[in-house]
Amino acid sequence: MQFDPMSPIWLQVMTALKTDIAVGKRLPGEKLPGGRDLALAFSINPNTAARVYQELEKEGLCETRRGMGTYVTGDADRIAAVRWEMARQAAERFLSTMDTLGVSRQEAARLILKEDV
Repeated sequence: MQFDPMSPIWLQVMTALKTDIAVGKRLPGEKLPGGRDLALAFSINPNTAARVYQELEKEGLCETRRGMGTYVTGDADRIAAVRWEMARQAAERFLSTMDTLGVSRQEAARLILKEDV
C-alpha cells in the first residue's frame, strides 16, 4: 500500500480494512490478522496496528476476543450502515469536486449515468 503523507497512516490502514469489510472481502465473523501480522502486511509499527484495531472496534466493525484475536463483527446491519456511510462520503467528495469545476448537479448525474453532457 502506498501511503499518502498528508493523512495519518493508521487512518489509511483503517480505511483499507473498512473498505474490505464493507465490500465483503472480509466476511462477518472472520478472524483478522494479529497485530504483528497486520503491521508486517502494511509495513507499519505494531503500535499503529493496535490503534487501527482500537478505532475499528470503536466503530463497531470488529471485536477483540480475549486470548483468541480480533474478528470482523457479525452484525450485518452495522456493516451495511458503514458501507452506506462510505458511499455517502464518496458522493459528497464527488459533488464538491463538480461544484468546484462549475458542473451542475444535473450534468454530474448525466456523467454518472454515462449520458452525453
